Amino acid sequence: MLHIVNKSHLQTASLQSCLRLALPGQALLLTEDAVYAATAAAAAASGIAAATQRLKVYALQPDLDARGMGGRLAPGVTPVDYAGFVDLVAGHSSNQSWL
Repeated sequence: MLHIVNKSHLQTASLQSCLRLALPGQALLLTEDAVYAATAAAAAASGIAAATQRLKVYALQPDLDARGMGGRLAPGVTPVDYAGFVDLVAGHSSNQSWL
């Protein structure tokens, strides 16, 4: 399963709910303001640092760049472009968007 979160961990509890329910080996894609959680400065507080131990974590590179966060990713988070986003969606039999 691919979990997709687009809200900052400081705005809503969507990321925390996702991390609580996601199963080991599943994938998580952070888009829009959720990419802030994937930065080295926020990874521990947001739960992403621990999540990279059991989930495949990705962050949308254009959203990172738009927010000035390019090059600030936490270890274990993989940046993807729009083509990579499409590949992730197509490569998983189910997707869950966390609103």
